[in-house]
Amino acid sequence: MRLPNLLATSRGRLAAFFLLYVTEGIPLGFAATAVAAQLRRQGVGPAEIGAFVASFYLPWAFKWAFGPFIDVFRSKTLGHRRGWILGTQIMMAVTLMVLILVPLPASLGLFTTILLIHNSFGAMQDVAIDALACNTLKEDERGLANGLMFAGAAVGQAVGSSGVLFLSSWFGFQPTFIFVAACILAVTGFVVLPMKEALVDGADRAMGGLRGAMAEMKKFSVDAFRSFVGSKGAFSGVFFAILPAGAMSLGLALQTNLAVELGMSDDEVGSLTGVTLILSAACMVLGGFLSDKLGRRSTLFFYTLGMSPPVLYLMWKLQQHGYVMPREPGGPAQPELVTALWIASLWYNAFQGLMYGTRSAIYMDVTNPKVAATQFTAYMAMQNLAISIAASWQGIAAEAWGYPTTLLVDAITGVVGLALLPALKRSVEFNDTLAVGRARKSALVLGLCCLLWLPCWANMELLGKAQPIMGTFYTLVFVASALFLLAGREVLGQTAGVWRSAALWTAPLLLAMHGRYHLDKLGSFRPVADVLVYGVPLVGGIVLLGLASRGWQQLNEVETVAQGAD
Repeated sequence: MRLPNLLATSRGRLAAFFLLYVTEGIPLGFAATAVAAQLRRQGVGPAEIGAFVASFYLPWAFKWAFGPFIDVFRSKTLGHRRGWILGTQIMMAVTLMVLILVPLPASLGLFTTILLIHNSFGAMQDVAIDALACNTLKEDERGLANGLMFAGAAVGQAVGSSGVLFLSSWFGFQPTFIFVAACILAVTGFVVLPMKEALVDGADRAMGGLRGAMAEMKKFSVDAFRSFVGSKGAFSGVFFAILPAGAMSLGLALQTNLAVELGMSDDEVGSLTGVTLILSAACMVLGGFLSDKLGRRSTLFFYTLGMSPPVLYLMWKLQQHGYVMPREPGGPAQPELVTALWIASLWYNAFQGLMYGTRSAIYMDVTNPKVAATQFTAYMAMQNLAISIAASWQGIAAEAWGYPTTLLVDAITGVVGLALLPALKRSVEFNDTLAVGRARKSALVLGLCCLLWLPCWANMELLGKAQPIMGTFYTLVFVASALFLLAGREVLGQTAGVWRSAALWTAPLLLAMHGRYHLDKLGSFRPVADVLVYGVPLVGGIVLLGLASRGWQQLNEVETVAQGAD
């Protein structure tokens, strides 16, 4: 029997993107819940588990780097995006099979490295799927489609977390990797292989040589930069993406850590995760549908605001029972707190589900279709960076402040981004007259933030328990500064003057500032590292201020793009 091409019909497209996102959710649930639960049972602390989950999300945070490759390198035989999806899913299955041979927790470093490779292919697949969605879905399908896509991711997370935890009680943990790989390959065989993607112009253009492809990718980076600063909605979307997508603690490793500490077995943790994720999946579909009918911004405000009360409820119950600091697993059962965790998790996942599809649909509204893979992927990558940072700081904060305070901070910071919602209107003009001012102000603000790092780092100890929050803020600053330098130098071209070369050398050093968390491990190299920790942001700030002084006249051209065009 010949399998259908799901992209040919509206219902088929909705089904295809739902199933494709299932393959994205499987590794997320596997690492963030199944692996995290095993590590906590084996005595690994919340901070180390938080760092593990954060590193797991890093390839997704930097998946923007794959966008130009996927936009440029195309195959007539396999299809523009279909070929990328096919290849990456096969490699995801291969890397999972390799993990069977790596014991935990003894080889956690090697396990994390292989999982990072696995997720690099997963992030690359995500870029191709999102680009295919941006150029395939009709505008009136986007809200429901995004709800279904994130519902698929939630179902995949349930498979990778609950499915693995249930099976591990029968077969052990490592053999369940075969099950995870088989689920991914099932979608490859039944959805991706029969898929027929519409031909795109220039499908053989990337075959003209690496030099031509690199020139094309530079053009895409310029177009993407112009799109980000060229409209109020697109520019606001950058800040919206790097802020938390609501309260996040009950969707990350903190929930799993707490469940294990409260005496829940693997089956019970699997039940908690599975039920809440299925609820979240159903709400994702409902949220996307309602956003199409009632308006994205108004519904998203309600959904995001509703994610904080369950976090505050769990905070109150923990404080009420004197459960403040993390405890070693294996202590007396806490049935009342287990019940509270169930209530908070169900409540939280309902609103998180409503939020997810609607939030990504808003990114589509402000994305320039001409650079869909690059711009939309960058928004989603920045959102994943926010998730990675949240997982990291929450693990550290739980050990430093205890669970109630960490939950309180999470609930408050989760609603900050709502202030930007009024600006996130659908864009049709991607290079308006304010683009120059946005570019110069962005360079100025980022430059000043880099310079302010010097007194902040010198007096970091004065911040006490607030250090993780300041560290989170500056991770965002350094990443944003590096990306601005790389894209901005291409936009300015030779008019950047001496700052063009300086930007190229400074950007990777700013990305390397994440290594400041590992200074204590450098031994005799510590003095050199201390100099760089001060010197790199100083140079970065000067270069950014230099770019702020440029004219940026290249952004004056007005470009109008009809939404939905390819």
